[in-house]
Amino acid sequence: MAAFLPPEQLLDCVHCGLCHSACPTYVELGTEADSPRGRIHLMAALQDDTCTLDDTIVGHLDLCLGCRGCETACPSGVRYGALIEAVRPWIETRYRRPATVRIRRWATLAVLPYRGRLAALLAPLRLLERLGLLAGLRDAVRRLFPSYRYVLGLLPSSLARAVVPERVPAYGTSRQTARLLVGCVMPELFGTTVENTVEVLRKIGVTVLVPRRQGCCGALSLHAGDRETARRLARANIEAFETSDPLAPIVVNAAGCGACLREYGELLADDPRYAARARRLAARVRDVTEIVDAGPLPPFPPASGSCRVAYHDPCHLAHAQGIRDAPRNLVAAIPGYTLVPMEDEDLCCGSAGHYNVMQPAMARRLVARKVAAIRASGADVVATANAGCALQLEAGLRAEGLEIPVRHVVDLLADAYRR
Repeated sequence: MAAFLPPEQLLDCVHCGLCHSACPTYVELGTEADSPRGRIHLMAALQDDTCTLDDTIVGHLDLCLGCRGCETACPSGVRYGALIEAVRPWIETRYRRPATVRIRRWATLAVLPYRGRLAALLAPLRLLERLGLLAGLRDAVRRLFPSYRYVLGLLPSSLARAVVPERVPAYGTSRQTARLLVGCVMPELFGTTVENTVEVLRKIGVTVLVPRRQGCCGALSLHAGDRETARRLARANIEAFETSDPLAPIVVNAAGCGACLREYGELLADDPRYAARARRLAARVRDVTEIVDAGPLPPFPPASGSCRVAYHDPCHLAHAQGIRDAPRNLVAAIPGYTLVPMEDEDLCCGSAGHYNVMQPAMARRLVARKVAAIRASGADVVATANAGCALQLEAGLRAEGLEIPVRHVVDLLADAYRR
């Protein structure tokens, strides 16, 4: 038997099918093998050696976004995320992918989790931006190559880097000290959101510490089946964030990173040196919207107009961490903003870490569904609490010719305080 999971974990699923409507790939394709229930069947067959690990099986398992919407819908409490993350490393040691896929995977995992490498790759684009040429070049490529509009949209409109000191004091009296996970992609592609995170935390009386030895949380590697790299990155972050204060929060503004940090205890459960330390760190993780919603929020300047805002739930915030109300509370607290409902608010947009790079066809189908829901909502602005989702949604909107801005909740808060 080629075991990669305790057999009882695969038996938790009672095959009721309630997960189907929560699974983005099943909603799009309607095929059983592309549903959580169907994928669990495939995993059980691989575990029991009753099916062959071939292109078809791997294709169905690779198409899973790992969004964990099925966990929210499941009445039996099946931890599907743990199942898919267990089978993927097993597949990587036994299956050879096509050369083009291997190159794309290698390039993605060799660059994105490492801030210095990503900065070097973006340096020419930043030079073009400083010279005022990047926007024009982007528009020209969009006109000449319409099929690349979506791909080009996966680059943010601004490539400003985050500049954050190691210690940033709160405004006025400091009521709390928190450590901020800056990570790898966020400071390079979403620098403004990182700086706005610090600014909003200072507004509510939080002194922000930014440990310099920190790095990627490991989520990208873990979701791609490279468990050992994820464990190595987790150990490095434990060393960087460890403190004698068990109540000092670690604040995260990226949903996938927060979900990964909260599961360090499981990731390193068999490591005698780090297991207990990993559990302590995981218990301190808080999403920035949780911290800010606990407030109290300082008064906002008066609004100059009204704005309808639709909120999109990041999968790893809503499903993996169970955080839904805090972001909505914060958007609703901004004067002049009115939350409007949107169909399938918690259905994955297709970003899912590096999924939109590895599975662009399905990612485009999923974001097209989101764009239709945004259009129907009548929203002037789309809010979310994960920068990757914001980028994916904005790319989808631009591809359809819609200039509806998509903003992280902390960006909306920072803008409201500045006006």
